[in-house]
Amino acid sequence: MPVEFIGYIGTQHQSEIHPAQGPVIDRAYVERVARAHEDGGFDRALVAFGSTSPESQLVVAHAASVTERLGFMIAHRPGFTAPTVAARQLATLDQFSGGRVAVHIITGGSDDELAKDGDHLTKDERYARTSEYLDIVRQEWTSEKPFDYKGDYYNVVQAFGGVKPLQKPQIPVYFGGSSDAAIPVAGKHADIFALWGETQAQVAETIARVRHAAAKHGRQVKFSLSLRPVIAETEEAAWAKADAIVAQTKALREKAGLPTTGHTPPNAGSRRLLDAAKQGTRLDKRLWTGVAAVTGAAGNSTGLVGTPQQVAEALLDYYDLGVSTFLIRGFDPLDDAIAYGRDLIPLVRELVAQRDANPAAAAG
Repeated sequence: MPVEFIGYIGTQHQSEIHPAQGPVIDRAYVERVARAHEDGGFDRALVAFGSTSPESQLVVAHAASVTERLGFMIAHRPGFTAPTVAARQLATLDQFSGGRVAVHIITGGSDDELAKDGDHLTKDERYARTSEYLDIVRQEWTSEKPFDYKGDYYNVVQAFGGVKPLQKPQIPVYFGGSSDAAIPVAGKHADIFALWGETQAQVAETIARVRHAAAKHGRQVKFSLSLRPVIAETEEAAWAKADAIVAQTKALREKAGLPTTGHTPPNAGSRRLLDAAKQGTRLDKRLWTGVAAVTGAAGNSTGLVGTPQQVAEALLDYYDLGVSTFLIRGFDPLDDAIAYGRDLIPLVRELVAQRDANPAAAAG
C-alpha cells in the first residue's frame, strides 16, 4: 500500500533542545520550513494546536500560499468553534489551497490546558461532544440540502454548507486519542488514526482496538505513527547524537525549572509512552525513549535511532503491522526535515515498493 510522510511546521525555531527565541510567528522561518518539506518529498506537514499557540488554520493558509504541492494536516480542537463554521472554514481553505488540506482532530487530554480556553467538560464529555461535532462537520461537507441535527451538545436547524471541499467526498480526518473514551469515536469518524511512537506490541494492540471499533460502523481505518528519527552515517554516531539530545533536553528543562523525573501526565497517550520508557531506553530494534522519559512524554517524543537504512527498516516493521503514514520531525526541525527528505524518505519508499512487489519474500 502507498506510504505517506508527514512533517512538522512550527512558527519559530524551537524544540526540546532549542529554547524559543524571537517572535512567536517568524514568517520567514515558516516559509523556509514549508518549502523544505515540499522540496524533500513530504506529502503533508502538521501544524499543531495548543491553548496558547498561533491559530493553526491561519498558519496553514500562509504556508499554502508559498508552496504548490505540499499538503497540510491542521490540528483542530472541537468545541471552540461551531462545527458548522469550522466545516466552512476548512472547506474554504481546501478550495484556496487546491485540495491540500486535512484535519487532525485532537479532543484534548489535559483538563488544565482546556480550562485556559474556558472548557470545563470532563474527558468523556469532550469525546462525546467531538463525535457530535464530526457528525455535523461531515454533513456540512457532503449534504446537498439543509439538515437538522439535535444532540446533547449541538442543536442546528436547517444547517447547510454553501462551500464544499475541493477534495471528494470530503477532507481527510485524522484522529488522535488513546483513552477508552477516544477509541469508539475514532472507530466512527477517523479516516486515519494517529498513534505516537510506541513499541510494536503497543501499536499492534491499538490497531486491533481501533479496527474493532470501526468494524461496528462498517468502516476501515488507516493508521499513522509519529516518531522523532535520529539518523547519522553510522549507528554509533546516531546513538551518540541521541544521547546528546537527551542531555541537552534535561539541561534546558532543569534551567527552566521543569521536572525531568516523576511525571504523571493526565492523558492516556503520554502514559503509554512512559510505560514503554520504563522498559528501557532502547526497545524493539531501535525504538528510543530517552526524551520521552525526561519530558514526561509531552507529545511526540520517542524516536528511531540509526543509519538511514536501519531506521528505514525499523519503519517497515511498523508498516507490516498496518501503519501507512509516518509523521516524522526532528529536534533540529529545519535541518532534520532536509535530511529526512534527502536520506530517509526516498529509501523508505523504495523499500515499501520492493515489499509490495514481493510480499512473499518479506514474509519469509
